[in-house]
Amino acid sequence: MAGALLLTLSLILLGWGAEGQGNGHGKNKVSGSSTVYLGQNRHNWRPLINVTFNLSEIASIKSSFEFRTFDPEGLIFYGDTKNGADWFVLSLKEGVPLMQISKEDVLVSVAGTPKLNDGKWHTLEVSNQGKFVILEVDGSNGLVVGMQSKQTEMVIYGKLRLSLGGILIDKEKMIVQFNPQMDGCVRNGNWLNLSIPWETEVDELRPCYANMQPGSYFPGPGFAIFNTSDFQIEEDHGLQIDLWGNFSQMNGTVLNIKDSQEELMFTIVADSNTKEVTLTFGDETISMQSSFNRLLLKFQRHSLGIVQHEDESQMTSISAGSKTSYLTAWREGLLAFGGLLGENEDSAGSQFLTGCLKKIQVQGKDLDLDSAHVKHISVSSHSCPA
Repeated sequence: MAGALLLTLSLILLGWGAEGQGNGHGKNKVSGSSTVYLGQNRHNWRPLINVTFNLSEIASIKSSFEFRTFDPEGLIFYGDTKNGADWFVLSLKEGVPLMQISKEDVLVSVAGTPKLNDGKWHTLEVSNQGKFVILEVDGSNGLVVGMQSKQTEMVIYGKLRLSLGGILIDKEKMIVQFNPQMDGCVRNGNWLNLSIPWETEVDELRPCYANMQPGSYFPGPGFAIFNTSDFQIEEDHGLQIDLWGNFSQMNGTVLNIKDSQEELMFTIVADSNTKEVTLTFGDETISMQSSFNRLLLKFQRHSLGIVQHEDESQMTSISAGSKTSYLTAWREGLLAFGGLLGENEDSAGSQFLTGCLKKIQVQGKDLDLDSAHVKHISVSSHSCPA
């Protein structure tokens, strides 16, 4: 039952994601130096913007750009020749740059240099110098890869393709697999010293925040959905969900849980007008003033412990009544952040969340919204406007 509901919600959210896309009959032109928010790509591996150059026009295999993110993992840019036979991929993995390269009979990957997901702008330059591919970070050598193929013939004809936010080959060809979704920005690109316009299927590139802070941002159109079975629990120890953020500035449904029969088990709703946060647990409802920056939820078999702020000694406990154990129902349900499961943007009274959750933890571990089974394109997994 939960799987069927998740599939339905996936289709709904994909429909929402179609907003702002091109009509499929043509592509829009953008400058390669444009500021590009990589996270707006609703097709995980499809390029957000791309360009094709004639190799005969290229005098220097060197490209530079500025990059900023809090995201520890995701795809930045891709390049290839020979229609994808030789290719290059730059991404982040655990916050550090990861280069993967295929050329003739050689396939390599290399990762290193200090982490880049510190939220600061960094200047990256990628160049091909003879047998070496070099990644410079802020003017210093980061990664240097030497490659020598048994096939020494150089490509001096054909096309070179570049893309941001996606690739043009089968992802299974890479040595290191990773989640492609990147909540990050690229700007001031200088690609091979050529000014050919790039193409995109979107009508308008999403702007990047002028200033940002770590967190997950919900601007209002949608939410992120998980299977509750993704989180292992032991009924004797219960379930713990920890939410951090300025609740007085949030508005809408923060979190809700449904069981396998689509029965609503639990909701949190914030109201920025009344400055109240309302929790509904079974037949019980509790309202509290939203003047707190942390909300800790401790689910037990038939009760819920609520802690505001950081002092866990001050706990409010409410009973779920005579309903079946919530921890049993949890094993086959759905968990959503930022909206009420089953609603859509045309629903009367629909209240998708507007606000920033600075940190989300389940069972004591940070939750990455990029790992959600369904996530609306508008949700930023790792950054909020500051």
